[in-house]
Amino acid sequence: MLFADIIQKKRDGSALSDEEIGAFVTGMADGSLPGEQVAAMAMAIFFKGMDFAETGALTKAMAGSGVVIDWGDTLDGPVVDKHSTGGIGDNVSLMLAPIAAACGLFVPMISGRGLAHTGGTLDKMAAIPGYRVTPDLDTFRKVVREVGCAIIGQTGDLAPADARLYAVRSITATVESFPLINGSILSKKLAAGNTGLVMDIKTGSGAFMRTSEDARTLARSLIGTGAHCGLTVHALITDMSEALGRDAGNAVEVAEAVAFLRCEDREPRLNEVVLELAAEMQIVGGVETDRDKAMARAEAAVCSGKAAEIFARMVAELGGPADFMERFDSYLPVAPVIRPVFPERPGYLAAVEAKDIGNAIIGLGGGRLTTTDEIDPAVGFTGFAPIGSEVGPDRPLAFVNAASEAAADRAASALRAACLVSESLPPVTRVIHERIT
Repeated sequence: MLFADIIQKKRDGSALSDEEIGAFVTGMADGSLPGEQVAAMAMAIFFKGMDFAETGALTKAMAGSGVVIDWGDTLDGPVVDKHSTGGIGDNVSLMLAPIAAACGLFVPMISGRGLAHTGGTLDKMAAIPGYRVTPDLDTFRKVVREVGCAIIGQTGDLAPADARLYAVRSITATVESFPLINGSILSKKLAAGNTGLVMDIKTGSGAFMRTSEDARTLARSLIGTGAHCGLTVHALITDMSEALGRDAGNAVEVAEAVAFLRCEDREPRLNEVVLELAAEMQIVGGVETDRDKAMARAEAAVCSGKAAEIFARMVAELGGPADFMERFDSYLPVAPVIRPVFPERPGYLAAVEAKDIGNAIIGLGGGRLTTTDEIDPAVGFTGFAPIGSEVGPDRPLAFVNAASEAAADRAASALRAACLVSESLPPVTRVIHERIT
């Protein structure tokens, strides 16, 4: 059968066989499928979906398209990871991986680059000079075993089919497809040898799942597909109706993560998400059964400095500066233009179209429009005013960090347009919406 016939079959709404899904995955992995056909299949899946059996087959095939790590008895603790569906100012992984490691877990975190309007963990780590985001597998295993965690990107050995599909989804408006999200996330986690996973599923104006119902549907789909593949999955549905932390970009989010781990500045919403996810990872891994005790262990990991020490060791072992935690501000790039963005009128920040802020960061050069675009790690926004805060001529919405005055002007206009300022205080929104297991 010609692959065009397989595309047509899915386009017309029929279920694909394991063999047909295998042909799709093999063609992506070995490069025999041209980009046009990969994109066409992604769009067909986006519109027609996949049933549970198809999604499980896609996940397993993508995990098996490269090396699948078997940790065996080489680690003296459970292997558990976390994954976010993406958002704005979401640098949770940078703090969470070392916190979880400090709590007795091993975290082989395979992360992605920015996807559509959302930032990517890998792009953030790449802002650290010398940090190898795609080390060889022996180095990856060594760092996880000796340090407790490693945040890397997909190498050519790990789920190579997903790496290609991930890049195509970002530029073809097919990111939100549940089967493709399932396959992408879980294949990487299976390939990395995880036995447990905690999902941070975002909902709101900056998320791919804009409604709570969509987020619940995805959570149940991931939990079911994970069980089909032998992976225990729990999910937290969290708010993405505004930037999660105070900063959004690449280098600026790394700086915020360092301040968090050094216990110098922990934005309340960001702090709550990090600690809740750390507790859930402990529960999934079986190192703790009581949620309050798990939260306390995560807090102690930060306050004691143990998580910061683990992050520093991970950075150094993967090629970054040995003194990064002490001198991060001398290593991270800084934008030449930094200036406040004030609202057009005073009042309370009532709502934010967070997706538009993500697109403004792409416009600054902090994200990609095509798979070959180079990122400027220094640009973004810092010091976001949270929803409910008072803004005005002396209280900015945020500070724009740009490469030029013209770029700063464009981003400032986009930020103002994305923010609704009201005369009255908006209702308070909880950052943790729901827990699904």
